[in-house]
Amino acid sequence: MPEEATSEFWKGLKPIADSMKPDAQPEVYLSQVATDDDRYYAPLSESVGSRPLWINVKDNSWADILCAKQAGLVNRHYHPHEVFAYTISGKWGYLERPWTARAGDFVYEAPGEGHTLVAYESDEPMKAFFIVKGPLIWLDEDGGTIGYFDVHDYIELCRNHYEKVGIGADYVNSLFR
Repeated sequence: MPEEATSEFWKGLKPIADSMKPDAQPEVYLSQVATDDDRYYAPLSESVGSRPLWINVKDNSWADILCAKQAGLVNRHYHPHEVFAYTISGKWGYLERPWTARAGDFVYEAPGEGHTLVAYESDEPMKAFFIVKGPLIWLDEDGGTIGYFDVHDYIELCRNHYEKVGIGADYVNSLFR
């Protein structure tokens, strides 16, 4: 049940009676997703964690919060599909790009971009909301392909981590849409 309206102009509007088609899945609603609780961040690297928010196996996509509490690094990778990012706190960027993202900054990455994600030392942890479409292709120092990380790898990473920290591997299933 949503919060009761008090003085809002739309107070008294009735919700749609049958707002969901019979086969539609409910939305994913998660409160305070950029939590400081480390248990929710599966280690994407030694210094950066990922909290899954939504996972779409069919489209090989996911949304997450990346978090680094100190200087962090996600190794070189290439995106064959687009990526969206919104910075919640801290500072981060790509070694290959001329900007540093700070709280409130938005980044759109067009398909075909390779980069090295770095989080800077900051008064606040680096937290950024990402929508990742398609796999990450891991690159070596020269930009050559050395592996990949797709939605199935992401699911396995999160399930293993959540089981280990006591949240339970099944939690990840609640994020599938």
